[in-house]
Amino acid sequence: MTLAVDQATTAPPVAVVIPTLRRPMSLERALKSLFQQDAAADLIAEIIVVDNDPQGSARAAVEGLCATSPAPLIYVHEPKPGVATARNAGVNAATRSDYIAFLDDDEEAPPGWLTALIRTHLAFQADVTFGPVRGVAEVKAAQKTYIEDFFSRVGPAASGILDGAVFGCGNSLLTRATALAGPAPFDPAADLTGGEDDRLFNALKAQGARFAWAADAFVFEHAPPHRARLAYTFKRALGYGQSPSQTCARRGDWLGVGGWMLVGAAQASLYGAIAAGLWVLRRPARFGYADKAMRGLGKVLWANVLNFYGLQTAERGGARAS
Repeated sequence: MTLAVDQATTAPPVAVVIPTLRRPMSLERALKSLFQQDAAADLIAEIIVVDNDPQGSARAAVEGLCATSPAPLIYVHEPKPGVATARNAGVNAATRSDYIAFLDDDEEAPPGWLTALIRTHLAFQADVTFGPVRGVAEVKAAQKTYIEDFFSRVGPAASGILDGAVFGCGNSLLTRATALAGPAPFDPAADLTGGEDDRLFNALKAQGARFAWAADAFVFEHAPPHRARLAYTFKRALGYGQSPSQTCARRGDWLGVGGWMLVGAAQASLYGAIAAGLWVLRRPARFGYADKAMRGLGKVLWANVLNFYGLQTAERGGARAS
């Protein structure tokens, strides 16, 4: 869908928040992609980098780029490591706009990204707007499609209102008044596990919030070598699979937990058997079916909470820390 009205010149400027933890080169790439946005000086009210490292390791990199930024580049030090806490710190530091966009420190935005995101957000009067993510990874040819798909986000072919679906916070635009209420809109209980965005967006959905999809507002997500591995993606798939069972457990819905465990057992058995057969035949599809099996297994093994964020994860060279 092509929107008839170009609102790039009349749209209110947006605050862009980037949480980061010990990824100086990746952070620099993300920031420079913001500097190169179309009409950046008009569309960006401020860029806020939340350094989630207790040692403040990102300060020098941010200060070194201030002179070339098209908008105020603000360094915020949040010494308590945790993805939700970092996002909350960024929201609280944003004072120049009623609209807040999130770009993760491993993402890179093409020049037309913010224009497309704002245009869709305003056209559909959304509370939250998401855009596509295209995974990029340097891996073996046999694994490349699966690994890059794992780090990608795919949605409808055309921009419009989302009916029921919600996505992650990276590459999103939120209206502060309706989507980011209070000093801690992201639940700090999810600091180490992730899922803070799922909790917020599902709560907003229950309240009747309007979600939109900006099909042309895509970003690239660069998966570093320590994440572009089957050991990581399968563990992360297990963690994703835990979510519905854990959600029921938090509500005390033990019947729901049992139901999801049965579903997960069936998925793990079916997809695991298919993956095993495809593995023997060396078919590329084996990785995708193994991923589905792990997600099923996660519904069964939901009680063992997996941590993917925070300082210890970063020190191990593991998952995204913020």
